Amino acid sequence: MDSFVEVEPSNTNTNNNNNITSSSSTSSSRYENQKRRDWNTFVQYLKNHRPPLSLSRCSGAHVLEFLRYLDQFGKTKIHTPICPFYGLPNPPAPCPCPLRQAWGSLDALIGRLRAAYEENGGNPEMNPFGTRAVRLYLREVRDLQSKARGVSYEKKKRKRPSQPSPPALQSG
Repeated sequence: MDSFVEVEPSNTNTNNNNNITSSSSTSSSRYENQKRRDWNTFVQYLKNHRPPLSLSRCSGAHVLEFLRYLDQFGKTKIHTPICPFYGLPNPPAPCPCPLRQAWGSLDALIGRLRAAYEENGGNPEMNPFGTRAVRLYLREVRDLQSKARGVSYEKKKRKRPSQPSPPALQSG
């Protein structure tokens, strides 16, 4: 009987040195190190998948499965609609609502994995991290978490080039 070997996500601050070569030194940026750890975690997830999956057979559905799997390691309280604190950004008391991965963390993770996929020889047109299903899932998570936590994820408006303001009227 096959048992599932637990894969620990990279954001749990453990030393995950699988598949890291000695050429990766301290000169790498924090982003590059995190991207490598995320990639190694995903590759390990594929190996532990039942049945094991090769990268070439990985689809957007597998990426969604991976993201749902990571939820068990989340640290962000997401209130359910029946919770009295639903929609409150700072609840006044503890509640039994689940901890999940925050949308921002998932969004950043997908960005790093999307880049790592191509850096590791993946075809950009077949990138499972850029599929419509993954984009829709992230949008759904963002919207649900926004409502549940009372947090707005409004897009930041781009600043327009400043135009001279009209002269102020003097009141007298």
